[in-house]
Parts: sequence; structure tokens; C-alpha cells
Amino acid sequence: MTEVNPSTTKKAAVLVAGSWGTALASVLAKNGYHVMLWTRSEEQAEGINRDHENSRFLPGVQLPVLLHATTDMKHALQDAELALFVAPSGAMREVAKQAAPFLANSTLVVHATKGFETDTLKRMTTVLSEELGRSGEELVVLSGPSHAEEVIREQPTTVVVASANIRAAEQAQDALMNTHFRVYTNPDVVGVEVAGAIKNIIALGAGLTDGLQYGDNAKAALLTRGLAEIGRLGAAMGANPLTFAGLAGVGDLVVTCTSKHSRNWRAGYMLADGTPLAEVLERMGMVVEGVRTTRAAYVLAKQYDVEMPITFQLYEVLFEGKAPRAAVEQLMGRLRTHEIEELG
Repeated sequence: MTEVNPSTTKKAAVLVAGSWGTALASVLAKNGYHVMLWTRSEEQAEGINRDHENSRFLPGVQLPVLLHATTDMKHALQDAELALFVAPSGAMREVAKQAAPFLANSTLVVHATKGFETDTLKRMTTVLSEELGRSGEELVVLSGPSHAEEVIREQPTTVVVASANIRAAEQAQDALMNTHFRVYTNPDVVGVEVAGAIKNIIALGAGLTDGLQYGDNAKAALLTRGLAEIGRLGAAMGANPLTFAGLAGVGDLVVTCTSKHSRNWRAGYMLADGTPLAEVLERMGMVVEGVRTTRAAYVLAKQYDVEMPITFQLYEVLFEGKAPRAAVEQLMGRLRTHEIEELG
């Protein structure tokens, strides 16, 4: 894509400089935004500005000339028309708290994080609303089947932006959409956030079943029944069931459970041979949102009285030392039931 004349650009801030944040910052820069990518690491910021490459998370990919990095939050947000929060779920509140004093009321706020705050069980829009002092209806969430490794290389990708405020969603759509990054709008914020979070749990399970060499039949069943769990919890929390048949639901579920790029799948694959969770996370070197989300969803399922057998078995594997093979055998040995009734 042709680079845009820097003198004609609008400004955007992306917080933080992980793989997904960097990929989305690249989309914005190629769409004509002067993008400030915020990071805590001076070394990372210097490397991005010097080499035009995020060598830690997306090595070998040249970043646009309109994309720069900084460790100064005030500088990152100064004159920004759009602020895109891509912090891990466990760090979102802290990042929002740091950003709040420098965020103009006119700045459009979008987040692209898939998870819950573990301690409070709150969705990311709720966390941002509390820390930024904004109504949740003003905020936008971006989700869908979108690996950073493919987005940064301009491979065709389609996502969804959700907001209770259609004008805010359309603003985000206009800012991000181009010939290789297609963006749909959706008013169902709860459904999009729940789907994006819970699919990471199912991806852990998919990696685990692949690691156990259980084959495609088992994976197909896991994805299908996993979608039922996403739908049950989402409906209990007030989501529109149709959302789970869309990009944020089945679309994201498929790509995360079947791709070599999925860190949740890779973590599950490593767990299959009995590698302890702490060692898996150390070897990954990146946040595995599905682990945190499993803990949160386990509590949410009990709170909303929702049946989530896959989530419960993975919770026992991750946090109670249950053998992966025993967890799968217990799922297969559940009492007989009716598929359509379970989906309700």
C-alpha cells in the first residue's frame, strides 16, 4: 500500500506494543493516521523508531513510516482522534488509569482485548468505562478472526466493531477499514466481548486434543460444543445469540482453534504431554489469555448457573492438576442429553 504524506495525517494512539497492537497500529498508519504506539520499554520504543520493526513480537516485518513508538503516555495521546487499547486483560485497568489524565473527551476509544478482568469478572468495556470516566455506550470493541501475523502482512482479514452507539462504531469502521482489512459493525457489545474471551478457552482445549492425537472428529466436536458454551454464557449475560454465528463468534473460534499462530492453541498443545502450566507460560513468553479467562469463566458459569463442561474440565487441568486425557474421557462419558435442548 502506498504510504501517505505525513503532512496530511490525523493522529491515533495505540496502547500497547504487543503483536496485536502493532498490527492494528500498522493498519491505522497505512490508512493515513500518524500513529503513536505506546510501550513501557525504552528499548522496544528505540528499536521500533530506529529499525521500523517490532523485533520481539513481529520480527522481519517493516512498519510504516507514519508509525512511531514512545514510552511517554502524554505524548502518545496528545491530539489523538482515536485511542486504541490493546493491553492484556490483566493490565487493562492499569493502562487505562495511566491514560485517563491525557485523554481528550473528543477522542474515540476502542479496545481490542479478548478477556475478562480476573478479580472482578468485568468485561473490558466496563473496566475502561470505570477508569476513563466514560459511559460504556461511548466505547467500541474490535474483535473477530484476526491473527496479528497475517494482518501485519496485509493478508485479507475481516473483523467486527461493536458499540451501543452506532456513530462510534462507524467512526471506528471508517478509521480501520481498507482493501485488506474489512470491518463490519454490530450493536451487541456483550456478545462480542464474551465470544472473544471464551473462544480462547476452547482454543486451549483444541491444542490439548491435538497434542493427545485425538484427530479431527474430536476437534470438530470440541469446537461445536464449545460454541454452545459461549452461547449459553453470553445469553445469560444479555448477549444477542445471533452474534455467536458471526465473525466474533464462530469466525474467531475457528481461526483460534485451528491456526499455528494461536498462542492459546500452542499452550494447550504443550499441556497435553504433561508440561506444567508455569513452564508452558514461561516457554510461550507472551500472555496466554485463555488461562486467565478459564479462571474467570469458571466463576461466571457458577454465578449465572450456566453449564460449561469444557471450561470446567480445563479448569481442573490448569489449576487442579488433572491429567488432560482424564479430562477428555470425562467429557466423553457425560450422561446422555439432547443437542438442541442443550443449546437453549
